[in-house]
This record gives sequence, structure tokens and C-alpha cells, in this order.
Amino acid sequence: MPDTYQLASEFLSALDADWQRHIDAIGPCLHQPHAARDPYESLVRAIAYQQLHAKAGDAIVGRLLALFPSNTFPRPEQILATDFDQMRSCGFSASKIATIQGIAQAALEGMVPDYATALAMDDEALIERLITLRGVGRWTVEMLLIYSLERPDILPADDFGVREGYRRLKRLEVQPTRKQMIEIGLAWSPYRTVAAWYLWRVPSR
Repeated sequence: MPDTYQLASEFLSALDADWQRHIDAIGPCLHQPHAARDPYESLVRAIAYQQLHAKAGDAIVGRLLALFPSNTFPRPEQILATDFDQMRSCGFSASKIATIQGIAQAALEGMVPDYATALAMDDEALIERLITLRGVGRWTVEMLLIYSLERPDILPADDFGVREGYRRLKRLEVQPTRKQMIEIGLAWSPYRTVAAWYLWRVPSR
């Protein structure tokens, strides 16, 4: 999708001088999705990273994968067969373990769709379906849409980095609220995923 990223960068640069200056400073969008990753795997990974810095999330996922050396990623039935203490030893909190077990069970029951089914679903339909799972919020599903399904027009309005990036971009006193962010982001459609990528990279002043 590099051509789409180029179009998106040009579109966003044309919005105003702040966007143009920022995009000129950062350069081309280098967003790297994990194409075709199973939604179940994407959700488990997103839960691992929730409320953590990337390095901490990487370490936890690494320890989880080490429990299942013969698999590229543990299957739902393997997660359900893993005892609590083993999951804790990876670095998961008790609430995250319960959430991951729930995702695994939902995957076995078909509630978490396979990749092909998810790809055919509308953004909001997939969000509404998956946020019924314990511990899975809108942000978690938005990460799935951005990184696994490569949707081009997703704005995670709850994301601290997106809101803080916009605050810095516009030199505001306070971050916009989720509702304000959604309204502001309408101007960035149909390239809100790339807008989020750039907002995550606004430097602190």
C-alpha cells in the first residue's frame, strides 16, 4: 500500500501548514501492518501490549511464544490448556489472563472470526462484535483493523498518543477529548490510519 500512503501524505500535507511541516520533517509514511494475521492472534497480542510500553509488551509476548516452541503462535486450545501460573510467569496480570482465555474460547466458538471472515466485515460491525468480549475495548479492535486487516481509515480516538500528538501538532494547552478527536478526524478521511501514524510521531517540544 505504499502508493496509498503517498496519496495520504499529500492529502494530509495539504490540510494546513502544521500538517505540512510535520510530514516534511517525518518523511514518507512507513506504516508496517502485519498482513493476514489471524484476528485471534492480533487480539491476544493487543491485550499483551495494553497499557505497556512496546519493549515490555515485546518481552511478555516473547515469553508466551517460548512456551510453545513448535508453533509460530499458540492456538486457542493451547492457551486454554496452559495453567494460570505459567501465564503469570510470562508477565500477564490476572485480568489479562482472564481476557486472553476468553478470547481463546471465543475463537473456538467462532465468535472471533477467522481472517477471511473478518476481512469481509465492515469496520463497525467487527468492533461491535468483538467489544462484547471481556477486556476487549474499542482500541483493541482498532489495532486489529489497522495492523492485521490493513484498513486505511481508522482513527483510534481513545489513544493517548493520537490525542497527545494532535495537542503537540496544534500547540494546544490540553488534549482534545475522544468526542472532539472524532470530529476533528473527519477532515482526515479516507486516510485516518495514516493520520494516526503521523500523530504517533509528533515530537515533544
